[in-house]
Amino acid sequence: MSSTPQAGVRASSPSAAGTPQESMTHAQIMRALSGLLLGLFCAILSSTVVTNALPKIINDLGGGQSAYTWVVTSSLLAVTASTPLWGKLADQFSKKVLVQSALIVYVLGSLVAGLAPNPATLITARVIQGLGGGGLSALAQVVLAAMISPRERGRYSGYLGATFAVATVGGPLLGGVITDTSWLGWRWCLFVGIPFAVVALIVLQRTLNLPVVRRKVKVDWAGAFFVTAAVCTLLIWVTFADDKYDWLSWQTYTLVGLSAVLTLVFLFVETKAAEPIIPLRLFRNPTIALASVASLFVGIALFAGTVFFSQYFQLARGDSPTKSGLMTIPFIAGLFLSSTFSGRIITRTGKWKGWLLAGGVLLTAGLALLGMLRYDTPYLYIASCMALMGLGVGMTLQNLVLCTQNQVTPSDLGAASSTVTFFRSLGGAVGVSVLGSVLTTRIGHYARETITQLAPQDQAAAAQASGSGKLPDLAMLPAPVRDWLEGAYGHGIGDVFLYAAPVALLAFLVTLFIKEVPLRASSGLDQAAQAAMQDAEAVSGAPLVAEAVDEAAETDAARTPGDAGEDPRVERTG
Repeated sequence: MSSTPQAGVRASSPSAAGTPQESMTHAQIMRALSGLLLGLFCAILSSTVVTNALPKIINDLGGGQSAYTWVVTSSLLAVTASTPLWGKLADQFSKKVLVQSALIVYVLGSLVAGLAPNPATLITARVIQGLGGGGLSALAQVVLAAMISPRERGRYSGYLGATFAVATVGGPLLGGVITDTSWLGWRWCLFVGIPFAVVALIVLQRTLNLPVVRRKVKVDWAGAFFVTAAVCTLLIWVTFADDKYDWLSWQTYTLVGLSAVLTLVFLFVETKAAEPIIPLRLFRNPTIALASVASLFVGIALFAGTVFFSQYFQLARGDSPTKSGLMTIPFIAGLFLSSTFSGRIITRTGKWKGWLLAGGVLLTAGLALLGMLRYDTPYLYIASCMALMGLGVGMTLQNLVLCTQNQVTPSDLGAASSTVTFFRSLGGAVGVSVLGSVLTTRIGHYARETITQLAPQDQAAAAQASGSGKLPDLAMLPAPVRDWLEGAYGHGIGDVFLYAAPVALLAFLVTLFIKEVPLRASSGLDQAAQAAMQDAEAVSGAPLVAEAVDEAAETDAARTPGDAGEDPRVERTG
């Protein structure tokens, strides 16, 4: 009879030729994951290490709120555009070589970013970093799916969540310390991930060995171009709306219309492409379609929340970059605990939908409560809200990928995994851009509303600080002006969280309709081996080993005592 393969249990899995071999034990899986997790750590670190340094970076380079937003958005946009490509390549080439290639791209981007003399160069370098980071994020999920069955994957997805949490909490703290250390400075925030990437390259070379199924590849460059162009056009519109032009203006109609046309062209290209970066046929599966939509909304809520934490603590409360990182620990602690704990329980029970629903509720509640933020809100209240938000994110992110991977064939693992990650990154890019624009508008509104409360001699300094287009240096402002500006930032950032809460609620409502399908007990490699054996049977007519065993068991069970000396299979094969 067939058995259920689990991590640490010896079971059939494929070699490159599709023949059975011994599956990996828990120790072997962890050894193979070590370099992969280190690479993932680099990708996350590149985004988080600059979080608390960004106000200082943008101020030193002479940028404003738009530059602040685009330093984050450009990286997310590159991740969004490249993730499906990496996933498609993972279905065709060596996964180890692809991960190592992504690490090299990341290192190149980090070098350029650390040497950037102006915001434009920094934004360009962040695009290069995002290309590498998109590969590392997508390939981590793909490799995990190839080695481990969905039923066991919850446990190991917890390790991915833990890595995410450590890099997310360690990045801002490390970036804050580096920025506050006079003999280092913020540029080292962009260099710090390079040693980790080099070590990951070496470790991966020694530990990650997966079968390679080679086939002719046709990369959908046209699809990648049109989806990137469509998203870029939309983000450009959002960034400059209500600043360079009105929301309802000819510029708005032009940019939105162009984005819609580019989106339609992208969809047309995908229907004709031999190897589309986003196979539209996947969306015929309701689980994949709903998980992608939910990931889009979760991405908006997640990135919008985390990106604006640093601005709140530094510009609304006057904290240092280091202290700003320490203040976000409750969010990361919640994410760490929920991702690891839920992963282990899912592995034990095979049930995952309840965690998705609970995560949606907690994420929505945390964002809604953070909508009441002001510059003088007690930290205990803020910490409690951040913890709720972290718990919700930890229960949601990995499980949306898990339920998708459980629904596809081995040949589509890369494409399906990267599709869900694509929509999460797209949501993050759109969310940060839209809410960054909203933040600029709301800060201006509250600043104008309260400037009359200042003494006449302070109003000129206040108007200069808020009208320069640059992020303010609070330490250089008179105390009354600093308090006034902190109040405007605190109220404006509170509004950003409040606007993000309904988006998280939409993610929860979408997950309600995702049907819970029992997690499979075979890994992607096991399924590939079974498919290869079935293909071989179709050609040669020889029965599969597993079918022969099952046939024998059924025959023995049905045989009567008088048939003890007979073997019905002789007649069948003779």
